[in-house]
Amino acid sequence: MSETEAIAAALIARTLPKAEWTHHAHLRAGLWHVMQFGPFTALELLRARISAYNSSVGTANTDTSGYHETITRFYVVVIDRFLSTADRTLDIDELARRLIDSHGDRRLLQHYYSEGRLFSVEARRSWVEPDLRPI
Repeated sequence: MSETEAIAAALIARTLPKAEWTHHAHLRAGLWHVMQFGPFTALELLRARISAYNSSVGTANTDTSGYHETITRFYVVVIDRFLSTADRTLDIDELARRLIDSHGDRRLLQHYYSEGRLFSVEARRSWVEPDLRPI
């Protein structure tokens, strides 16, 4: 099993240690989901699976913590666009490395969203469009 598949499996099984649920792990899990299910179903599954995982490790899904709809949907779009031009014959870990190299900077969202908009309750609970530039 590849590293990316192992992260996705552990997210789904809610066995991934909380310390290993990093930004890059989020990207790997998102990549696996988009590759397996396409962007629309992947987003539905990620909503449920990230929320359930958070609860299992003691992270409450509230207006100020846990699952964040806008961030998740933003990255599903980014991953789907990445895959539209990627060589999908590469193994998933190589694709993950390339995704992380090109889109793995945690500050990526700051190019699209102001802090106030991104970290609003509205953005956590539902999709909000970027206010600095379109995706």
